[in-house]
Amino acid sequence: MGAKFRSSLLSARDLLATAWPIVLIVCIGFVVAYQFVEPAPPRTLRISTGGESGAYYAFAKRYAAILQKSGVTLEVKTSAGSLENLERLKKGEVEVAFVQGGVKPAEPNEDDPELKSLGSMYYEPVWVFYQGERTYSRLSELAGKRIAVGAEGSGVRGLALQLLEANDVPLDKRHLLPLSGLDAAEELQQGRVDAAFIIAAPEAPVVQVLVRSPGVRVMSFSQADAYTRRFPFLTKVIMPHGVVDLVRDIPPRDTKLLAATANLVVNERIHPALVSLLLQAATEVHGKSGAFQRTGDFPAYLDTSFELDDDARRYLKSGPPFLQRYLPFWAAVLVDRMFVLLLPLIALLVPLMRIAPAVYTWRIRSKIFRLYGELKFLENEVRQDYAPARHAEFFGRLDHIEESANNRNVPLAFTDLVYTLREHINLVRRQLLRMEQEQLAAEQPLQAQEKSAS
Repeated sequence: MGAKFRSSLLSARDLLATAWPIVLIVCIGFVVAYQFVEPAPPRTLRISTGGESGAYYAFAKRYAAILQKSGVTLEVKTSAGSLENLERLKKGEVEVAFVQGGVKPAEPNEDDPELKSLGSMYYEPVWVFYQGERTYSRLSELAGKRIAVGAEGSGVRGLALQLLEANDVPLDKRHLLPLSGLDAAEELQQGRVDAAFIIAAPEAPVVQVLVRSPGVRVMSFSQADAYTRRFPFLTKVIMPHGVVDLVRDIPPRDTKLLAATANLVVNERIHPALVSLLLQAATEVHGKSGAFQRTGDFPAYLDTSFELDDDARRYLKSGPPFLQRYLPFWAAVLVDRMFVLLLPLIALLVPLMRIAPAVYTWRIRSKIFRLYGELKFLENEVRQDYAPARHAEFFGRLDHIEESANNRNVPLAFTDLVYTLREHINLVRRQLLRMEQEQLAAEQPLQAQEKSAS
């Protein structure tokens, strides 16, 4: 029982001696692989929208409800518009923001984070509402009129001024009023302004109010195709006859509109996993058919003012990541992070585990082979340099090798090596005895001759 226990201890010691280099290599691989593992995504995300009465805010609230199901809280922050949203992104106050198509970012500073697009979410028609019996189809006809062009810092104002300037409409502050949204709608209904620029989705409350207001019309752009050539970020869209209200026949005819796009823009600090989650929410909200789009038209990369994020590019091309299609969000994130760690570890472990048995066997055999080396050296010395005077020395060295073999601790599975070595030691011992006898036999006639002579 004691011998078996000692053998087990010896086997365990040899196993540990064999395993520690493998464990060390795997640990080094783990440390190296960990450098490439993305940290876990945060559970809170901030988005900058627009006013509470705008479509950006309404859509962000819908995103928040969808993301909450995956355990991510979306904080919705109101703003004055796209320009303020961009400033918040640069300052790191938010990770994602709605930005109206055509809004040009200011020249970046070296310290500004890089901004990327997640794509366009939907068309934002440029609605030009006006009062009166006369029908307008060109912006140049609004020269000298009181026009609500949007609040300072809003995307509406920036685009409205671009379009009016292209039509040689004077940009004087007396006629261009900083009104937007429902405020602009109220002023138009009361007749205190003659026209109002509104950039919003058809579902926006301000649009729904104005298209149904008596005496208020929407401009049908007769030069819509020309605008799309001059301003590549604009698209010509048609609001079909009666699409707003079939019973009241609103609009009374097909209406040509210009449309920018509402884009999601992020800064470089956003976690890649949240990009996919955001786009899944955007697809659920904006992927259905509408007044100006067909099912599946959005999200899409239409406005190239910002470079498309790499993760967004993969999503728009192939859909959600494989794991997120079949696993809950946090489970997919965990598996994805672990995969980055496990892949190099498996790549190391498989070959190491294949060579481990051979290394272990070599370690055990080397204990015996070292004694074989001594035995072979002794045998060669006996054959080449045997002398009776060294007979005791040779036997002493042979006994020492045998004692070392008997005391060599090897696992039970390898004891056959010890017995084989002892047989070979006895073989050399017999050889020494034979050489001793031959030497004695050769010396006897000589001794007899010496006695005769004396």
